[in-house]
Amino acid sequence: MHALRKNRPLRRVVLASATTVSAVVLLLSLKPHSSPGLALGASAQGSGGGASAPAASGGSPTPGSSAASGSSSASGGAPAAGGAAKTVTGETAQTRWGPVQVRVTVTGGRLTEVTAIQYPTENPRDQEINSYALPQLRREALAAQSARIDMVSGATYTSTGYQQSLQSALDQVHG
Repeated sequence: MHALRKNRPLRRVVLASATTVSAVVLLLSLKPHSSPGLALGASAQGSGGGASAPAASGGSPTPGSSAASGSSSASGGAPAAGGAAKTVTGETAQTRWGPVQVRVTVTGGRLTEVTAIQYPTENPRDQEINSYALPQLRREALAAQSARIDMVSGATYTSTGYQQSLQSALDQVHG
């Protein structure tokens, strides 16, 4: 009987240790929702070059233009400084359900406006999906200050196209 009592505390210690280690590993694997986007947005604004995507469009093309134009931006691609607003249109991202294109406004180095100027509207389902997805994507982009935004469930193609066009526009602003 004496030998069994000695083993039980050891089992409890091993079980408690394993539980504690598992809990610590789970807690460390969690990532905060807003911090990475804000940190990445700040680092992207601080980098002067290194953008891998070419700047193919700029200026302010009319809404509904179907392809990225070859015009260059008015300020030569320099980041907006001193509170001057700069509006740039991203390249059109072709998705399975249609093109997605966004226009961004950067004021004083901060993303202040994101507008979807082209998105799928062919049928009522497209309109329903985009009526809830586009406002969420806009909020995410303004909060993150970058194109590193979460996908909207049920609008994967629109979310992917939105990210691609947004990254293209930001590359033009910061490149």
